[in-house]
Amino acid sequence: MAAIFFGGYIPSLQYHRLRTSSLSLYSPYPDTAPAPWDSLGIELNHPKTAREALEIAGLNYTIVKKPLGLKTGLNQEAYATLRTDTGDILGVVGERYEPVQNIDAFAFFDPLIAEDEAIYETAGVLGKGERIWILAKLPGFMKIHGNDIVNKYLLLTNSHDGSSQVQVRITPIRVVCNNTLTAALQGEGDIAISHRVDTVRYLKQAFTILGLSNSLYAQLDVVFNTMASRKITEQQLRNYVQALIPDNEESENTARTEKIRTSVLQLHDSGHGSSLAKGTAWGAFNSVAEYTDHLMSDEHSSTQLNSIWFGRGEQLKAKAFDLAQRMLM
Repeated sequence: MAAIFFGGYIPSLQYHRLRTSSLSLYSPYPDTAPAPWDSLGIELNHPKTAREALEIAGLNYTIVKKPLGLKTGLNQEAYATLRTDTGDILGVVGERYEPVQNIDAFAFFDPLIAEDEAIYETAGVLGKGERIWILAKLPGFMKIHGNDIVNKYLLLTNSHDGSSQVQVRITPIRVVCNNTLTAALQGEGDIAISHRVDTVRYLKQAFTILGLSNSLYAQLDVVFNTMASRKITEQQLRNYVQALIPDNEESENTARTEKIRTSVLQLHDSGHGSSLAKGTAWGAFNSVAEYTDHLMSDEHSSTQLNSIWFGRGEQLKAKAFDLAQRMLM
């Protein structure tokens, strides 16, 4: 996957790796499925800075670290991360952990906004505030097989439960269906980012991110279009779904597994945007994405969205992307 990670345990300099994910905000297609984050995000009116965006969305709360009087597995003092406005405990961390405050977390990205290289569009929160996110749109879009539009976004996140550092995720958006796509790409690399740097360094870091993002999107354009050109038979589709969702040998009841496979096959034939991709590797991949985002879970939307971006849903789509790429060989 490709994601750029920032911030975290060492307050000055971090090394991070690139990963991709995806989501969608709006669509010109009248029958588009609702996005899983519709009820969780606040639409922004082109704020000039991340700080302004978070203030508009009510996400400018602060985090403090308080000792719990316990020892971790490494015999270190355990601390709770506490949201000061509500008193909610968001996680348990070690003594070296230093929270990155929301209003400071995404300042590295502001130079791209100032240069019209991106727009802050939506901001939201997961759980009780364990993780916040901002969706930023990049200029332009991809055309898959002529008329299947995929917009280009970056997802910026900051967590307070110790589960991750500040992240930037490449987020391609298939407009017709509001599927969130996850894709493993070649050319992943490490970059160094610091939150405590001067304006010149911030500018350099921001455009490093932009360069990496553009490179990854160029790769995705080629891969997605190749998938859309790769015709597959009904049997190849069934083999793909079987490999993606195999029988659980330890379970006597395989009815649920078979139901999932049937749902994916049905989405390939009649899901949102199926007329643009049916009978191709691209269609097979997107049928899995639609199942994951819209049918896999009936949990609270925040829990579902966390799975789609960071949990089981993301893992299933990463596997689906890998299997779809194998069809191209």
